Amino acid sequence: MKIGIIGLPQSGKTTIFSLLTGIEVDPYAPIHQKGVAKVHDKRVDVLSKMYNPKKTTYATLEFYDTPSLDPSDKKSRTQVFNMVQNADALLLVLRAFENESVVFPENAENAFKQLRSALDEFIFRDLEVVSNRIDRLENAKRKLDNREEMELKLLRGLREVLENEEFLSKYDLTEDQKKLISSYSLVTLKPLIVAVNLDEKQFTNKSYPEKEKVLSQVKAYNFAYIELCGLMEKEIQELAEEEREEFLKDLGVEESGIERLSRVVYNQLGLISFFTVGPDEVRAWTLKKGSTAVEAAGVIHSDLARGFIKAEVIKYEDLINLGSEKEVKEKGLMKLVGKDHIIEDGDIITIRFNV
Repeated sequence: MKIGIIGLPQSGKTTIFSLLTGIEVDPYAPIHQKGVAKVHDKRVDVLSKMYNPKKTTYATLEFYDTPSLDPSDKKSRTQVFNMVQNADALLLVLRAFENESVVFPENAENAFKQLRSALDEFIFRDLEVVSNRIDRLENAKRKLDNREEMELKLLRGLREVLENEEFLSKYDLTEDQKKLISSYSLVTLKPLIVAVNLDEKQFTNKSYPEKEKVLSQVKAYNFAYIELCGLMEKEIQELAEEEREEFLKDLGVEESGIERLSRVVYNQLGLISFFTVGPDEVRAWTLKKGSTAVEAAGVIHSDLARGFIKAEVIKYEDLINLGSEKEVKEKGLMKLVGKDHIIEDGDIITIRFNV
């Protein structure tokens, strides 16, 4: 899963990218980077302690750090949207933190104004793409085929949504309609997570200027939402594990913001984790919610899907409560399922196959 990180100048988005991926980015480098972030899941840690494997592997997400989205600079806007064309989701970083040495962008001196500015840019970009395609179809010097006629009708409907300053993600598209417009990489169709970057005082008080307006917009557009303190997250990551736990306890939270962000991304993208376990490796895998056992097998390896016979499925909670696979099986809680069985978050699976 690929996620593009977007933010106006001085939002702290590159700090968030560095915290997620462990990559230190030169803010003056002309080419921005991509990196892999571990999906923090305490269940993996618990399973690893139980099985003591040679290797422990966490699920991962791929993040892209983009140039700053500057509404006054058409070149930078084009560059940003080109970079996130193939992203599965967008992470929009808004700056709330106060720092006299770091000025806010013009007309974007609070998180709400930044949010509105970014959303307007997203909508305008898609409106431009959709309108250009409509013009080409309407002015074609030949008769449109059936597919093009359907596309034109759909695009006119989408243009109306965009002209009403709505995101296309609110438009109920069928799978066939999505295929018709898939080549346009419309950004307002992508899931969006809003991350507000706070200072320590704001994080402690759980308050920042125009917060209610931001929350109102997030709810109206059905975006995911999280509050982070980039500077504090950096301090947390530099601490030893025991000190980190104590620090978080003093703050009154159980997880760091970066750990919470992983879960927010998963929820917004409709993803789940399943596990494979054993003495060689304990591993978390990423799967779309509602996927079947044979699809899960394919995520592990194509041969497992091709030669799929059955899957053994154990619930994580059952394994932890009873203490061993042997106990789970004796209680009759291990299921032997076919290829159409729906895998749920936290399932521990073993594939029986023959190739």
